[in-house]
Amino acid sequence: MKVVRAFLLHLGVGVAVAGAVAGCSQQQMDAFVKNSGGVDGLTSTLKQALGKIDEPREIEMGRGIAETLLGARPLLDDPKLQRYVNEVGSWVASRSERPQLPWRFGVNDSDHVNAFAAPGGFIIVTKGMMNLLQNEAELAGVLGHEVGHVIRKHHLNAIKKGAWINLLGAGAGAAAAGKPSEELVNALVGPTKELYSRGLDKDDEFEADRVGITLAARAGYDPWGLPAALQTLAKIKPDDKYLALLTKTHPSPGQRLDRMGQVMGASFDRFDSQPRNAERYLAATRNLKTAAN
Repeated sequence: MKVVRAFLLHLGVGVAVAGAVAGCSQQQMDAFVKNSGGVDGLTSTLKQALGKIDEPREIEMGRGIAETLLGARPLLDDPKLQRYVNEVGSWVASRSERPQLPWRFGVNDSDHVNAFAAPGGFIIVTKGMMNLLQNEAELAGVLGHEVGHVIRKHHLNAIKKGAWINLLGAGAGAAAAGKPSEELVNALVGPTKELYSRGLDKDDEFEADRVGITLAARAGYDPWGLPAALQTLAKIKPDDKYLALLTKTHPSPGQRLDRMGQVMGASFDRFDSQPRNAERYLAATRNLKTAAN
């Protein structure tokens, strides 16, 4: 369990306002709002929070989200595998335009096939996904896709957009009542929960695919790794229970492959001789493959 504790140490305490307010009693909420300058003051505070989010605040928010994700499914207790995934992921992320982020990569103990990103550079790939992949180039493509979400701030922007919509309705209701409502307090919390069960816009996913193959190529991998992984996914029945969340939150593998084909064309052929590192991947995931069989 040391590896899990070490990763959580990096995650920190989470989103301060959401953590402090969520689950409060009505009396505690009243006191919180009074100290914030009344309903108008709290609404103003939330509006400011939804404005420009600088990098330190983005990282803090991402830590809280990653901690929540790991609360549902903890990291796999395999230090060797965790180091390997961090090395590959960190190298891919270093080729992006945001190499300075505190990038952290982990494998969680879930048989479902998926991967998740949180703002600020926190990325989790499932044990099920690791078992599906065949080589390091495929892993680099999958991690590159998640890095793409972070550097393009897809989750951050979606959370802000959802919170604004919630805040408009909840703030008006609270102002009319003259006291805070659960809806107002959850204006920032709700969109985050919904996002990871509903998924991002399709265009965000397509953009993350484009970033993923580009970063894989820059990092020295065969950029066709991500398309190869999607081809494997396409062969699995869409109603497979281990693909349920991935199917719900992403365009179909066929749609993604079509879009990537339009982008890659022949321009990426010159990179297809770059390594896939299948043997190194199999060595790093030997314990997983053995357990799966």
